[in-house]
Amino acid sequence: MTEIVQSGFGLRWFYALWKFSRPHTIIGTSFSVLGVYLIAISLFPISHPPFSLFASWISCLCGNVYIVGLNQLQDVEIDKINKPKLPLASGEFSLQMGKFIVTVTGILALLLAWLQGPFLLGMVAISLTIGTAYSLPPIRLKRFYFWAALCIFSVRGAIVNLGLFLHFCWLWGKQPIIAPAVWVLTLFVLVFTFAIAIFKDIPDLEGDRLYNITTFTIKLGKKAVFNLARWVLTFCYGGMILLGVVGLPGVNRIFLIVSHIAAMVIMWWLSRKVDLDDKVSIAKYYQFIWKLFFLEYLMFPIACLLA
Repeated sequence: MTEIVQSGFGLRWFYALWKFSRPHTIIGTSFSVLGVYLIAISLFPISHPPFSLFASWISCLCGNVYIVGLNQLQDVEIDKINKPKLPLASGEFSLQMGKFIVTVTGILALLLAWLQGPFLLGMVAISLTIGTAYSLPPIRLKRFYFWAALCIFSVRGAIVNLGLFLHFCWLWGKQPIIAPAVWVLTLFVLVFTFAIAIFKDIPDLEGDRLYNITTFTIKLGKKAVFNLARWVLTFCYGGMILLGVVGLPGVNRIFLIVSHIAAMVIMWWLSRKVDLDDKVSIAKYYQFIWKLFFLEYLMFPIACLLA
């Protein structure tokens, strides 16, 4: 707390907090909340107060910061090798400050979710529990590549999407039943997030190997994991294109097909420029995959709204 007082909430402190929050995950969570909200709007086209979106978003953001912050608290030495610019690894934040932020955001996430309803509370509580088991000893599931990947894509892919949709249904007085469009988006994101989960460890090979963190990259090698991630993403986009051809109720077929063909082509085109011996090149493509993740939470809801 003294660090906050001494810094006077200056721009440097807030920038460090932004890095501590892992911006790509914050943006991903924001798009997830917005995307599910837009799908719910497309299915229940009546006036809804925007506060329901804002309150849900803040609760999810707090949960996001808790999860990524807890991971950094446990990985300071590893991050000094893999991600030296993160606030704890670089010394911008002390361990005490990191613990303070993680504690406050964890409490706020649960409190805000509890005030909004049972489905959001359940979603946030389950997510935080998995996030804790992922990072915190003695469980520390991130040590095992299968369980690490399962943690990431189960939260991002299933728990968040299904939990948010049920929350909006309950909040708006609708029957809490998962719509077909939500199941499709959930399945897409579930598989897509698996690609993110295995790809994220490619640039971290050195630090993970040094601290005995078993990953797909260590087991299979960079090239094999890189190619696997590309084909997983291709499977995702191919599935959406096929659904557009067959027809999915409540979704604009033309927009669904064209948008996903474009995304798949760009993904493959940029992947050909990646140098697997260059950590920066790999990291840039990893950030691009996150951008594709963000984009899906716009493309698919727009296809629903255009139906």
